[in-house]
Amino acid sequence: MSSVSDSHATPKGRTSDAGRSGDRRTGPVTFYRQVVAELRKVVWPTREQLSTYFFVVLVFVLVMITMVSLLDLGLGKLVFAVFTGADNV
Repeated sequence: MSSVSDSHATPKGRTSDAGRSGDRRTGPVTFYRQVVAELRKVVWPTREQLSTYFFVVLVFVLVMITMVSLLDLGLGKLVFAVFTGADNV
């Protein structure tokens, strides 16, 4: 027996709160206005911050490309050596 009453339990097939009866869908004009209002709250980065972030991401991606390429080359040679029986790797 559980101490939680069945009236507070949520059924497994329950949808989100937006799907409840009585709730109305937002129209396209209201949705657009809400999007514009939210975008006005955004703190946009300055040009200097944007260029700094760009170069940080660029360096990170180049480092990851290098690491993955070297791992791919090394593991490829290893697999080739194992399955062909080559002595020189």
